[in-house]
Amino acid sequence: MLKKEMEEALNEQLKWELYSAYLYLSMAAYFEDIGLEGFAHWMKAQTAEELMHAMKFYKFIFERDGRVILQEIPKPPSEWESPEAVFEFAYKHEQEVTSRINKLMSLAKKLEDYATENFLNWFVEEQVEEEASFKALLNKLKLIKNDPQALFYLDKELSQRPLDLNLLMTQV
Repeated sequence: MLKKEMEEALNEQLKWELYSAYLYLSMAAYFEDIGLEGFAHWMKAQTAEELMHAMKFYKFIFERDGRVILQEIPKPPSEWESPEAVFEFAYKHEQEVTSRINKLMSLAKKLEDYATENFLNWFVEEQVEEEASFKALLNKLKLIKNDPQALFYLDKELSQRPLDLNLLMTQV
């Protein structure tokens, strides 16, 4: 059974994961608007991944006899100066998510909640991957600057990211 403090913290993280999905969907809309469908596709895949993360928290809270309390999700930004600015924002966002996961892990350790600590280990590893993928794309965008030909090549590359909505459904 979850202690109240842990339950509240997990619900806050559930909200944050849903906000992440909302943010990446907003980024997808931005990319569609400027004609970069591959970038938009990549962000839609990221949106689905964040929804899957949210559902992991949702399911875990119930499995531990907790109560899910959905909270208001803030409106994400919708305008950026460039694709590079989008990925700079997203990379900083992922660093914030990592910080939040680390705080949850610290709380689980403090409360001697070993089941939650074990659950969070997956997210600790996932955040390493998340930050690395955003940083790699940000580095590519910094290298190509605003070269249209390179940008369109990267757009084509990003359109190849698998978008598996079945993965999301396995978490329900």
